[in-house]
Amino acid sequence: MKKLIAVIPVRAGSQRVKNKNIKPFAGKTLLEHKLDVVKQLPVDEIIINTDSEIAMEIAKREGVSIHIREPYYASSECTGSEFHEYIAKTTPSENILVAHVTEPLVSKETFIDGINTFFNNDCNSLVSVEVVKKFLWYNGKPLNYSPEKAPASQDLPEYLSPTFGVVIANREAMILAKHLICSKPYFYKINEIEAVDIDTELDFEFAEFLFKKYRLNQNT
Repeated sequence: MKKLIAVIPVRAGSQRVKNKNIKPFAGKTLLEHKLDVVKQLPVDEIIINTDSEIAMEIAKREGVSIHIREPYYASSECTGSEFHEYIAKTTPSENILVAHVTEPLVSKETFIDGINTFFNNDCNSLVSVEVVKKFLWYNGKPLNYSPEKAPASQDLPEYLSPTFGVVIANREAMILAKHLICSKPYFYKINEIEAVDIDTELDFEFAEFLFKKYRLNQNT
């Protein structure tokens, strides 16, 4: 298998959930839970990309590598495109697995299947997605159906929403795209539980509830 390095991005602080990456979550921090999973994956190295002193301490304790993030790339001024390009340029690997701690319900099995899918398909990036079948409106108009012939919800067209819980990309393609979704993407469908992302305090509490129900004691 070609070289694959796992990068776990951890920013000090957060915009909406204070210190969510290192906040207690089902007995550990989100970072520690993610490390429990990523350490079981077929990767050549694990790098925590961070500006957080606490995350660095955890990395040292867990025996994984550290990339000290430059201040600009940890600031709110840094765009997503700039950050994705930075991750690619600072990771010495032909292929990169980006494991976000804010998607704590993605299982080891899903990561491994995603890795195998990436290497066995003609793609330069793989990104997890959830299927969206909802009535969608924008600027006062329906986007995905006609109100005059409204279908049942199960008959709506299938939209795909990237969750970024599983991301694998070719480094050069990622640099060119300046994004986790590159020029030849593979959209990898995951279930609604694994798609849960922590962005708000309510998300945090809901994810912790689901983690305790479905994932606790299953990562070892």
